[in-house]
Amino acid sequence: MKQLFRKYHRTLALILCIPLLLTVLTGMATTMVGEWSLNFGVSRRLLLQIHTGEIVHLQGIYPMLNGIGFIGLLITGLSMSKLFSQKTKIKSQ
Repeated sequence: MKQLFRKYHRTLALILCIPLLLTVLTGMATTMVGEWSLNFGVSRRLLLQIHTGEIVHLQGIYPMLNGIGFIGLLITGLSMSKLFSQKTKIKSQ
């Protein structure tokens, strides 16, 4: 079972690394430009368009796809960890 989750986790990670990284970086940059008045040479509006997927006309489903993908990564990652494994006691005779 763990091998199957590792396979799914690896595949999900490869598919989602760019959209999740893009969302995180543009979210941080938008805050820096808007709240801290830092100038990266890119407008806050463009950063928000990239952040929400509006620039590729996916603003309706981009956040949902990011969220579902991230939840999938969390589930597969946590299931592979030993956090939820049941320890069986070996009775010595």
